[in-house]
Amino acid sequence: MEKTCIVTGGSSGIGLSVVKLFLANNYQVFNLDIQPSEFGHFCPCNITNLDQINNIIDDITQHHNVDTLVSNAGIHFSATIENTSEDELDKIFSINVKGAYAAMKAVIPNMKSNQSGNIILISSEQALVGKPNSFAYSLTKTALASMAKTTALDYAGFNIRANAVCPGTIETPLYHKAIDNYCERSGANKEEIHQEEARLQPLGRLGQPEEVAELVLFLASDKARFITGSLQVIDGGYTTQ
Repeated sequence: MEKTCIVTGGSSGIGLSVVKLFLANNYQVFNLDIQPSEFGHFCPCNITNLDQINNIIDDITQHHNVDTLVSNAGIHFSATIENTSEDELDKIFSINVKGAYAAMKAVIPNMKSNQSGNIILISSEQALVGKPNSFAYSLTKTALASMAKTTALDYAGFNIRANAVCPGTIETPLYHKAIDNYCERSGANKEEIHQEEARLQPLGRLGQPEEVAELVLFLASDKARFITGSLQVIDGGYTTQ
């Protein structure tokens, strides 16, 4: 029987790989994103608009039982606390954290009524280790990890599992944009920075979004039915150093 999955930010990067893989595994996938996509059921959505998220998910749950929510939408921001304005902090928190909060809150009643569900939050290795110039970004990704743990405890009695996937450096459009921004500010050579990033990983390369999607699919499957409240690191060994 076809299952239903909701993905936020499913039009590029990790989110797009998740959408494609779930479609290939006979899921009906709804993609909530501001950027159009030809994959899955595209639902135009500004992830900072909590009412819009709630209305879209409410409409989906009127017609479908949602098996899995993958909260992936997010942005990157590189700066120290001194170089982070209040407006910038509000923006990244609204997208990375409040968007996830709204999607989770909207879908949980449906999962409770079904006595089953999976919530997978795309966090970051920065939920486990610190990195320079990542004050606001790390703050939001750590918050997502905490949300996975508390939600796992609050809803285990309804057979709802919640986990956080913590990717390391993954070669996505978000990664390339961050590198481009750094090179623009510093005058560094992009190819040299790209190679340096690869050397920082014990496995000697960057991760690929398809590899993260495979982990997400596993966590949504019955093979992972005893896994909840966990932080699943996929970082090529970076955080073990």
